[in-house]
Amino acid sequence: MSSFVIRSVRADEWRAAKELRLAALRDPVANLAFLETYEQAVGRPDSFWQERVRGGAEGATGAQQIIAEGPDGEWVGGLVVLVEEAGAVDWAGFTVEKKQGHIVGVFMLPEHRGCGLTDVLFDAALEWAWEAAGVERVRLIVHQDNARAQRFYRRVGFVPSGVTVPLPGSSDDSELEFVLERETAS
Repeated sequence: MSSFVIRSVRADEWRAAKELRLAALRDPVANLAFLETYEQAVGRPDSFWQERVRGGAEGATGAQQIIAEGPDGEWVGGLVVLVEEAGAVDWAGFTVEKKQGHIVGVFMLPEHRGCGLTDVLFDAALEWAWEAAGVERVRLIVHQDNARAQRFYRRVGFVPSGVTVPLPGSSDDSELEFVLERETAS
């Protein structure tokens, strides 16, 4: 594991970010994990990927894309932390109650799962959210049927908030919000 580098992306790395996202969307559980299809993503112009990566690159304040880079320079996993300001309306139409981080796009190549690398990604994401972004809590949304992801999120400290997010176009398909409150010193 020591041969992997965990870091924020740089704005000029949009091609690698695009490839990692396309790999994620080809994963067998992509339909449960992402609100986008491979076909939608692959058809997007380069300008979309350039803007997306620039918005989450090192030094950006509203988002941070963090990746795990192997010894050969290959990106093997990543995630994005979005900052949501109190009072804003989120993507699902809910009002954000307090400044929070929202982890999205979590993915690890199958051959690197289960070795602790995702834990290290989450540690980096939480450190950025707490320290650089100054959020009060971090949340993520997970499909009700994505048991593997739910187990991982619980193991790293996230708990269900009780908020259920219905998926558009489906009366019985929903996602669950998991949260992690910032620990404060007593």
